[in-house]
Amino acid sequence: MNKELHDDAIQLLQQLIAIPSFSKEEHGTALLIQNYLQQKGITPQRLMNNVWATNTHFNPKRPTLLLNSHHDTVKPNSGYTLGAFQPTIADDRLYGLGSNDAGGCVVALLTAFLAFHDRTDLKYNLVFAASAEEEISGPHGIEALLPVLPPIDCAIVGEPTGLQMAVAEKGLLVIDCTAYGVAGHAAREEGENALYKALEDIQWFRSFSFPKTSDLLGPAKMSVTMINSGVQHNVVPDRCTFTVDIRLNECYTHEEVLEIIAQHVSCEVTPRSKRLKSTGISADHPLVIAGNKAGAKPFGSSTMSDKALMPFPALKIGPGESARSHMADEYILLSEVASGIDTYINLLNNLL
Repeated sequence: MNKELHDDAIQLLQQLIAIPSFSKEEHGTALLIQNYLQQKGITPQRLMNNVWATNTHFNPKRPTLLLNSHHDTVKPNSGYTLGAFQPTIADDRLYGLGSNDAGGCVVALLTAFLAFHDRTDLKYNLVFAASAEEEISGPHGIEALLPVLPPIDCAIVGEPTGLQMAVAEKGLLVIDCTAYGVAGHAAREEGENALYKALEDIQWFRSFSFPKTSDLLGPAKMSVTMINSGVQHNVVPDRCTFTVDIRLNECYTHEEVLEIIAQHVSCEVTPRSKRLKSTGISADHPLVIAGNKAGAKPFGSSTMSDKALMPFPALKIGPGESARSHMADEYILLSEVASGIDTYINLLNNLL
């Protein structure tokens, strides 16, 4: 039976790879998942490019577990040597854009959902959701879907983790900074160079260390990733803008980080969003206990997922490896997909 489940999931994953599904452009893969569920005798629902379904014997008196992964992808980079949308199997590898992030998780979670959806003895309700716009943390993905789903008590989020349990995850804060000066002629001692002022603040971002360190996630980390200044070579710039990518551990809120920054820099600081918070799940949560029984080990994840937008406990776990995400000639092992299905089923058996 498991061999049949594995083969069916691989065929679906090949079909997903063959359909471009860039963030905000996931219509084709949403339709494929929708049709696939219907072929399995399930009536799915759809909100924009998000597709979801509940177990047959849904009981609102029971707690509800969400099984979620995303079917959008980034755009292929210039390093591809194989067709990004041509699913190619070589030995144990299935190549193609989105195979690892997160197509393997989508089909493995969906297969596990199908294995349980018609059972009458479940302790939890199940909701399967294939969501959109995860790669851009967009407003029309899981954030739009959650309000229309039944109330969710906890979730399994499918992301490539090597089938280990990400029990904590760093949050994200992106800030845009502006340093102001006074324009002048570069040939004379005129003006106040905004670029030099910005460099002083950039040096602080580069060298500052947050004192509180997480056991699972390590320290919070800041990286200046973009800078722009000047209009032409002979004009002292009166304005310099730069962007800082900040990865938070659970020791700091967005507000606390912004307060620390304000105390140390002179530039104007504008956060883009405070939505993407660091998250964690307790070691004694039933999901973590069930994962332990399934052989998964806990760790802290430096990469972010839709888990950051979920206001309930969530466990991130899935087949594939995070290091392959967004790489040229992305791939997942066929054996990883099979192990993912088996691990999800074992985890649910331990829980349900």
